[in-house]
Amino acid sequence: MRKPYVILIGSASGIGKSTIASELAKELGIKHLIETDFIRAIVRGIIGPDYAPSLHKSSFDAYTTLRDKERYDGDSDALIEAGFEDHASFVIPAIERVIRRAVDDFDDVVIEGVHLVPGFINIDKFKDVASIHFFILTADKEVHKERFVKRAMKIKRGGKHLEYFKENRIINDYLVKSATEHGIPVINNINIDNTIKRMLTLIREICKVMLFKHSVDQLGEETSIILDKYGGRMVDVSYFLPGFGEPLKRNVNVFDPIEAKRFIDKLQDTPQRKKDLENLYRLSDNVHSHKICAPDQETLKKMIEDLDKKGFLYNNEEVKPSKTESENQAS
Repeated sequence: MRKPYVILIGSASGIGKSTIASELAKELGIKHLIETDFIRAIVRGIIGPDYAPSLHKSSFDAYTTLRDKERYDGDSDALIEAGFEDHASFVIPAIERVIRRAVDDFDDVVIEGVHLVPGFINIDKFKDVASIHFFILTADKEVHKERFVKRAMKIKRGGKHLEYFKENRIINDYLVKSATEHGIPVINNINIDNTIKRMLTLIREICKVMLFKHSVDQLGEETSIILDKYGGRMVDVSYFLPGFGEPLKRNVNVFDPIEAKRFIDKLQDTPQRKKDLENLYRLSDNVHSHKICAPDQETLKKMIEDLDKKGFLYNNEEVKPSKTESENQAS
């Protein structure tokens, strides 16, 4: 019997998490979609402003209630982060109670909101009883600003609300940094379709181990097919070196095209690093394996066909596929 889904989607205001959460819930057939703002409103009714003044502010201006502002010595970013942390800390216990209730009732649930802070919410204690997935969404600064303004106007919170973009951007950067430190996937929310694909690729674990044969210079084209075209993921790399009984394995988990492009650009800008990788490729006769993952079976099939057509695959029949989501559930 499969575990209930618990999907957590956090981001600063204006990144697009509400839209993504709604579309993801629809794709997975999850009827329970909860905003942490609603949970916060309930907590506010229990804990008054005298005891928790930051809770009764918004996430982006909670810092104005801190009593020890002077200790931040003019570091406005640290001050805003501290106010946000204090604000979120009052909501986290209630969020964990909601997760516990969903798990006990065996209900799938998507929870979205700014209060989902990596390192604050303890997802490990739910891993044995739920299929729990935590994501932080981000966006380029200019894209974020445009969406932030549109959202403020849509929900009729112009004026003063629009003055707090800087604070929201600081919260965005803080959440991304915290996610990176705690191993939580960060998804660049470029558009709805691509974001949903990347999240499904991580949630469903529809994967297959394949043998590849190509040069270092073809890495860009390979990653473009897997990550950009199909919204897939590349997991681990194994190189087959002569004289070694076991392949040389490198742990990787790449699902962000921007991250992949950054790596490839760095190779071009660092000749020695590229030469070292080329030497490794040459020793293994350019043969290596990846586990490639896709948002669904049909996409995985098309991805493999495309890679094969481009001549990147090598002796596929020798590598056994990993279990798909349905096979994992059956076992």
